[in-house]
Amino acid sequence: MHPYRWGDPSRPAELPEAVRTALTHLGAGEPAREPVEPDEIAVPPVRLTDQARAALEDVVGRDHVHTDSATRVRHTRGWSTPDLLKLRSGDAADAPDAVVVPADHEQVLFLLQVCTEHRIAVVPFSGGTSVVGGLAPRGDRFNGVITLDLGRLDGLTAIDETSRTATLQAGVRGPHAERLLAAHGFTLGHFPQSYEGASIGGYAATRSAGQASAGYGRFDEMVVGMTLATPQGTIELGSAPMSAAGPDLRQLVLGSEGTLGVITSVTVRVRPAPAERVYEGWRFDSFEAGSDALRALAQDGPLPTVLRLSDEAETSVNLADPARGPGSGADGCLAVVGHEGSADEVAANRAAAAEVLRAAGGRPLGTEPGEAWRAGRYRAPYLRDPLLDAGALVETLETATFWSNLHRLRQAVTEAVRAELEAADTPALVLCHISHVYETGASLYFTVVCAQAGDPVAQWSAAKAAANEAIRSTGGTITHHHGVGIDHRESYAEEVGEQAAEALRAAKRALDPAGILNPGVLIAP
Repeated sequence: MHPYRWGDPSRPAELPEAVRTALTHLGAGEPAREPVEPDEIAVPPVRLTDQARAALEDVVGRDHVHTDSATRVRHTRGWSTPDLLKLRSGDAADAPDAVVVPADHEQVLFLLQVCTEHRIAVVPFSGGTSVVGGLAPRGDRFNGVITLDLGRLDGLTAIDETSRTATLQAGVRGPHAERLLAAHGFTLGHFPQSYEGASIGGYAATRSAGQASAGYGRFDEMVVGMTLATPQGTIELGSAPMSAAGPDLRQLVLGSEGTLGVITSVTVRVRPAPAERVYEGWRFDSFEAGSDALRALAQDGPLPTVLRLSDEAETSVNLADPARGPGSGADGCLAVVGHEGSADEVAANRAAAAEVLRAAGGRPLGTEPGEAWRAGRYRAPYLRDPLLDAGALVETLETATFWSNLHRLRQAVTEAVRAELEAADTPALVLCHISHVYETGASLYFTVVCAQAGDPVAQWSAAKAAANEAIRSTGGTITHHHGVGIDHRESYAEEVGEQAAEALRAAKRALDPAGILNPGVLIAP
């Protein structure tokens, strides 16, 4: 994988001319500085002692302890825009000292013991797609930092077709998981935008939510059990579909972002692969009218498999279908409604949902907009690369709130980001959509585009701080599905309160007394 260009190198995205024209209106028409070539990115000297390296090699073998520059660069940070901008400028100052690739759970356990003994920080890494600083720990208090790459843990180890559960190792990436399950007639149904690169372990560690969450649920709702390797030993969670045997400790591990242990396998609920998929578009006169329609479906049904609504700005530039470019949208707001299942289920749900959507003022646009969105649903990360090349700053942020607070929160975040970037003389286009709905509320996902300033990392940091403050002061959660990492750590502590934060720190002290696991991520060191 390229260290700062997303995905399959044979499928690069090109900016449509209409997009380039729109960028010039934002003052982003001038190409950015040419990024440093990957082999020119310098990494700091390896800090591991010979004894520590030998101990790591004793566990996994010499061929699976990598200290070459290219491998270290590929495992530096995640995939946020600031992460990429730093690498594009040649900054890999916090590259891991080594990348260690275990073969199984037992090797992970032994590696954690070695790292505890030699005081080496450990960054669990499976897909590596964090966008919130989840792979950039504080390693200054340790004798080195290793990335624990779980890529060799990539199998389907058990499937119970009667109970409809499957056990997948943590390093299985999204497309591979679907192939493994399809061989048995099942699907996981978890399709985040990072699907091509994200993994089972990362899904669990960050409480991921896929684009089909309305129909299949969030990933944490799919989890039946987990195996966790900690410096203190193995924890096995989930021995029954439901239990009243004390607090559900799966919920402690889900979202723990590699700070309490290394998730090595996950048992998930699976569904029969759908025989039919139909995605369609609906037009609403306003975001308020469209969100009322989505709320009606979420609260009273029927709930489609995919249900999302772009606001007026996003609809007008049609970022739901990036290949078409600005100008292909129209007035109002576009909703994408997807139905999956048997032919009879799809027909019945589609007809029933259409009644609700029409009653709320929706106008059907047919299947073309929905199928276009489905065909391009994973292209947005590819589009970011040429946008950065063209001198644009593009980044996303997300939150969630109750239905009664949705419009106030959307307005507050939009205004805060616009004001901050206008003050920096880089006026921004701020787009928003609802991507996940619940009976009580929904998520809001924002895309921000503007010209890069002289220091685009600082530029985005200021805009994100303004957004975070707007979210906190308007009653939203600091993250719906991106996770906490380092970027949201302080806001998370404020959101849950000091007593809850201390309870989490106590759990970390019990499972990771030396504090080697992802130090500084999620929990302040």
